[in-house]
Amino acid sequence: MTTTTTSSQPVVHTSAGPVRGERRTHGVRFLGIPYAQPPVGPLRFAAPVPPEPWTDVRDATAYGPTAQRRPLFDITTIPEPSIPGEGTLNLNVFTPDAAPGAGHPVLVWIHGGGFLAGSTASPWYDGDSFNRDGVVVVSIGYRLGIEGFLHLPDAPDNRGVRDWIAALEWVRQNIASFGGDPDKVTIAGQSAGGGAVQTLLATPAARGLFRAAISASGAVMQPQGREIAEAVTQRLANHTGGPVTAAMLQNLSDAELITLQDALASPGTPLLLLAPFADGRLIPEPVPDALTTGDAGSDVPLMLGFTAHEFNAVPQPGATAETLHALLAALGLDEARTRAFVETYGDGDPGGLQSQAMTDVVFRAPGLAIAEARARHGRPTWLYEFRLRSAAPGFTGLAYHCTDLPFAFDLLDAEGVTAALGDRPPQHLADAVHTAWTAFVHDLDPGADWPAYTAARRETRVWDTAPHTDADPLHRVRAIWCAPGHRPTD
Repeated sequence: MTTTTTSSQPVVHTSAGPVRGERRTHGVRFLGIPYAQPPVGPLRFAAPVPPEPWTDVRDATAYGPTAQRRPLFDITTIPEPSIPGEGTLNLNVFTPDAAPGAGHPVLVWIHGGGFLAGSTASPWYDGDSFNRDGVVVVSIGYRLGIEGFLHLPDAPDNRGVRDWIAALEWVRQNIASFGGDPDKVTIAGQSAGGGAVQTLLATPAARGLFRAAISASGAVMQPQGREIAEAVTQRLANHTGGPVTAAMLQNLSDAELITLQDALASPGTPLLLLAPFADGRLIPEPVPDALTTGDAGSDVPLMLGFTAHEFNAVPQPGATAETLHALLAALGLDEARTRAFVETYGDGDPGGLQSQAMTDVVFRAPGLAIAEARARHGRPTWLYEFRLRSAAPGFTGLAYHCTDLPFAFDLLDAEGVTAALGDRPPQHLADAVHTAWTAFVHDLDPGADWPAYTAARRETRVWDTAPHTDADPLHRVRAIWCAPGHRPTD
C-alpha cells in the first residue's frame, strides 16, 4: 500500500481501495472509511464482513453515517451529530503525516453513549491536537442498541464488540500506510467507550491488537451473565407477543427498532440493558470478574479514572431520606457503610446523595476495584480523578460526566465546551491532561509526576485547577464500596 500526495488532498491506498483525505493545520484527516460492509439486510445482525473493494479514489473528506439515529437524551453534554446512511461501520483517521513508515503511535477512540447512542462525528473527538503531538487518532463507529447488543438465538452475540475487533484488525492491517505504527496502538474510550475498553481487555479475540488502554469513566453492565441478556430478550418478547429473532427484526425500519428499544427502557429498568455481556464464547466471563479476579489484560498498561460527580447533575425528583436509605440498601450497603456514605458526602439533599451513590456504583467503585486488583499483582496501572468543577449555568460546582474530554483532547475551543464548563476553562489543565495522555500513548507512562498505582500508596492523579498526585485520596470511597467480598448490586 502506498501514499500519494497533492498540496491539500493526500491519497492513501488501503487494503480495500484508495481514499483521499484533507490536509489541515497539524496533519491530514480521512473521514468515513469503511472497515466493514454496511450492516443491512442479511448483514444487519451478522458478524462484520470486510468491505467490498473499490478501485476509484474514494473521497474521505466528510464524516460517514452514524449508527446513532437520535441522541440518548434531549440535551447532551457532547455535541453528537446523527448522520443518516447505511454504511455505519466506518472509521476516521487523523494523522500527523500520511506517509508509510512514519511510525507514529496510534490512539483508537471508542465513543460513549450508553451503547445506545454516540457519534464519531463529534467535534470533541477531533484528533488535531494529538496530531500536533505526533499521535495518530482513529475513531470508530459501531452498531448500537438492539443491532449491536441484543441477544438473539439466530445471530452471533455481542455484535458491537465484534465491530470493535474488526476495526482494530483494520487498523492492524492499514494504519502503517497512514503513518501509524500497528505495534503501538492504544485503545481508549469514555463512558460506554471506557466500558468497551474494559471489555476488550477481557476478550481473548482482541489480544495482540493493542498494547495499552485508557478507560475514562468506564461503565459496563452489571451483572453481566448470559442469563441477564436472555432475560432482556424475553422482556422484549413479552412486549411483542412472540419470539424475538434476527429474522423477525431484520427488515424493520430504524424507527420501528427504536420503538422496540424504548420498550425496554421503562421506569425502574437498570442502565445498560443493551450492552456487552459474558456470552461464554467471545467474552468468556463477566468483565468485572475477568479484570479483578482473573488475569485479563495483565500485560497491558492501563490508565483509568472518573470524574468526581459523574451523574450528580441527573435530577432525582421525589427523593427523600427514606428513598435514599432504600437505594443504599438495594446497592448492598449495610448500616455501617450507609452511615459512612452519609458522613462522607454530608447529610444534605437526598436527591444529590442518590445521584452521588449512582456515580460511585457505576463509575468510581468499579474503577477503584480494577486498580486495586491490578496493584495487588503489580500490573502497570495509573488511576486519576477529574475534579475540576464546571462554571456553566446548571452545572456549577460539579465535575460531571464527559467534562474531562475537552482537556484530554486539548479542545477547549470546540463547540459546546463553554456550555459545559463555562467561559474560561483553564488551558493549563488541558495542557497537563493532554500531555499525560500523549506521553502514555507514546511511552506507556504518563510522566514522572504521576507514578503508577500501587497497593502500598495508591497514588492517584487529581486533575483540578492545581493538578497533583495524592496517596489514596479516595480511601473513603474504597472503604464504603470496595470492602472485601462486597460488590454493589443493581
